[in-house]
Amino acid sequence: MKLKVASYNIHKGVGLDRRRDPDRIVSILREIDADVIALQEADRRFGLREAVIPRATLDDHSPWQVIEPRHYDRARTAASMGWHGNALLVRRGIEVVDACAVPLPTIEPRGAVCASLSIGGQVVRVLGMHLDLSGLRRRHQVEAVCGHVDSYPDPAHVVMMGDLNEWSNTGGALGAFPAPLRVLAPGRSFPSRRPVAQLDRIVISAGLEIDGLGVHHSPLAAVGSDHLPVWATLRLPANEAGIPA
Repeated sequence: MKLKVASYNIHKGVGLDRRRDPDRIVSILREIDADVIALQEADRRFGLREAVIPRATLDDHSPWQVIEPRHYDRARTAASMGWHGNALLVRRGIEVVDACAVPLPTIEPRGAVCASLSIGGQVVRVLGMHLDLSGLRRRHQVEAVCGHVDSYPDPAHVVMMGDLNEWSNTGGALGAFPAPLRVLAPGRSFPSRRPVAQLDRIVISAGLEIDGLGVHHSPLAAVGSDHLPVWATLRLPANEAGIPA
């Protein structure tokens, strides 16, 4: 069984042409056609923190459902999508067992969202995040998200992804992900016009195999945000024996 996942910092829907264009973002998401998508900067930063993409657009005209996380504070309002700008989209037909917000240690508002999905009788725990600009804070935040996924009593496959804001290819906060987690490098995703940095990453647990991964670089994606989307196609084992205890 295969599962395609993707991560995309949509820059509040504002492209390199300085236009806020939610429909363009949705078109890019359709190009990627992933089963699970982690979005960053999916809300406007101030006021009611309105969702960049109108909920009706996704509810009525997309193959994905928006995951509503349980949250820890009032950073999320009725107009928001996700939490602290992080949102998870899951293809309709995939069962969402549970979803919650994950607080991250930081000075500026940061957070993550986590959802447990039932796919072919197996549990896949997906976490979307947007880490801090500060290197020290990033390491603490990695420890926080890893601690969160470790806190569940039931075993599951794990996929964590997002804009990690880590300029190092192999060091820095990436070293805070403990084995047997694997930090994947889909490719250079920032800045979108001429990408030089691998800021957007996907992290997977043992038991998941990689069928493909990369950066989605289309004419629309080149101008839709300052980041390019990254993706990975993962293969789940035939039975639950591949889930780490």
